[in-house]
Amino acid sequence: MYKFEFISADIQEKILQGFYPVGRLLPSENDLAKHYGVSRETIRKAQKRLEDTGFIQKQQGKGAIVLDFARFSFPISGLTSYKELQESKQFQTATRVLMNKQIPAPDFLVGEDGVEAGEPFIYLIRSREMAGETVIIDHDYLRVSVIPDGVPDAIAEVSIYQYFEQELNLQISFANKEIVAKLADDIDQKEMSIGPDEYIIQVNSHVYLEDATFFQYTSSHHRIDKFRFEEFARRTTH
Repeated sequence: MYKFEFISADIQEKILQGFYPVGRLLPSENDLAKHYGVSRETIRKAQKRLEDTGFIQKQQGKGAIVLDFARFSFPISGLTSYKELQESKQFQTATRVLMNKQIPAPDFLVGEDGVEAGEPFIYLIRSREMAGETVIIDHDYLRVSVIPDGVPDAIAEVSIYQYFEQELNLQISFANKEIVAKLADDIDQKEMSIGPDEYIIQVNSHVYLEDATFFQYTSSHHRIDKFRFEEFARRTTH
């Protein structure tokens, strides 16, 4: 392990333990260099790694500020509602319903999982705001055959999964997910205040009930400069 890698790992651990609090500056490059007995260039390399992984943000003329790592980390492998993420990560957000209407099955779903042309779906679009900025746009397509009474706006602004599981007694079981980078669409541009040449990270999910019935397709558009995704991986040998 190179010295800058050890230093980066040590500072990261101290951030996670709260030794370097979120929103505060790290010690100066000079102070860190003296502490670890290395050159300022080595400290810069260590901080570059921390910046690339979302632990700090370098600010010109000020130094390196500690970011809220948990706030900007979203798991992608689990099947967790946004409300549950909000509660576990303890961040403050607001949700707005941009669209909530019944439509025929979109072409990209027809022929998959038994979806037929013309089959009714609920099309729900919601924006997620943090600190007054829209950072996620969720597009949900919900099968009317599973959710015949639709989703009231007041519920969509809180948690549709809580409604599905506690009120409709649906047993949500598993999902297939994919992650792609795409150019921002018109809604992304308007709501997130980004340009037509900018990209978003799109997480697409086919969601199924306990009996393997497909009932929801979700496409979450994430502003690329605000979020990083985390995943646990373990190497297996054969």
